[in-house]
Amino acid sequence: MAGQLPADAKKLLDLGCGTGLELDEIFKCFPQLEVTGIDLTLEMLLKLREKHSDKHMDLIHASYFDCDLGVHRYDAVVSFQTMHHFTHSKKIALYKKIYNSLQDGGRYIECDYMVETQREEDHWFAENKRIREELGIPMDEFYHYDTPCSFNNQVKMLLKAGFEKTEMVYRRGNTTMIAAYR
Repeated sequence: MAGQLPADAKKLLDLGCGTGLELDEIFKCFPQLEVTGIDLTLEMLLKLREKHSDKHMDLIHASYFDCDLGVHRYDAVVSFQTMHHFTHSKKIALYKKIYNSLQDGGRYIECDYMVETQREEDHWFAENKRIREELGIPMDEFYHYDTPCSFNNQVKMLLKAGFEKTEMVYRRGNTTMIAAYR
């Protein structure tokens, strides 16, 4: 992921940063990088702050869906293994916010679990719906259940959100990394 950032990146937004597994490597390549990290779990943010206390980080305890990501603020935005829980419509709305938060020439890098076929994607979304109905959990309420999309659908959502170009930069099994360019 660090190798996909623009060489002149100065400001990074990390969505679902957790304890900063991806930031450990990114800081090796970009030690002066200013990072805004957003995560739902306060304990993870505290661990990240402790681990990288010498870095310039603004850590936000919130949902990235609810945060104002700003306009033209970042050179790059990353998300690592956090987007495979959401519907197409939620992702497109978030991808539009990400697109708007990037400076011209900026880049969004997503590494996540992506399935190969529409059939696989349909299966996981149907299972999610079945479990929610069984447990009485509304579809608009967050529930931690993996609903991976196909790579082709990921690309379609990113393009629909405004990104001009996407490319698969890594794939091993179902772990896939996409770079999307503003």
